[in-house]
Amino acid sequence: MPKLVDHEQRKQTIAEATWRVILEQGMEGASVRNIAKEAGLSPGALRHDFNSQEELLRYAMNLVKERVTERIIAISGMDLPSLEKVLRILQEVVPTREETRAEAEVWMAFTAYFRHKPGKFDARHDGLYDLMQRLITTLDQHRLLQPGLDPEMETVRLHALIDGLTLHALLDPLRVGPDQINRVLKAHLDSITNAFKDQ
Repeated sequence: MPKLVDHEQRKQTIAEATWRVILEQGMEGASVRNIAKEAGLSPGALRHDFNSQEELLRYAMNLVKERVTERIIAISGMDLPSLEKVLRILQEVVPTREETRAEAEVWMAFTAYFRHKPGKFDARHDGLYDLMQRLITTLDQHRLLQPGLDPEMETVRLHALIDGLTLHALLDPLRVGPDQINRVLKAHLDSITNAFKDQ
């Protein structure tokens, strides 16, 4: 009897192998042959699930976003104070542990790769700005945002902070490690809400 193959599960396995290759060898090492070897498959097997290398890379990139989104949704559903939820969500999109560090590094590699392909990728639509906007709106709606602050400007500032922390954590992890990132996040939230003042 032919072996039943869960194609979606195999696609995710291939995507995860793609992440590992990129982490070890960079985008230049993300060939079909290298990815197939990492996934324990033949190059021909990959073609059953992906029509091209670019389709595979795009799937692997979107899977990073989906995994982060799933964790954010899970945190959003937790019975936590609003500010604690905001902090926990921010910690999911910066390199505060091995998993988020790997995701950030792979996402940066994908972003650099696809940005030179017209019509293939638009960094403005990676969802991060929209997430920052929702978090600032949450603080504002729960009257946690200091009076007089401009929510639109605070969204821009938070977006820039997250991008900056991520980049510096990847380039200089000894200086900008998880503890430093968490201190900066709390300090920033404190500066716009004062909620962490006594913690």
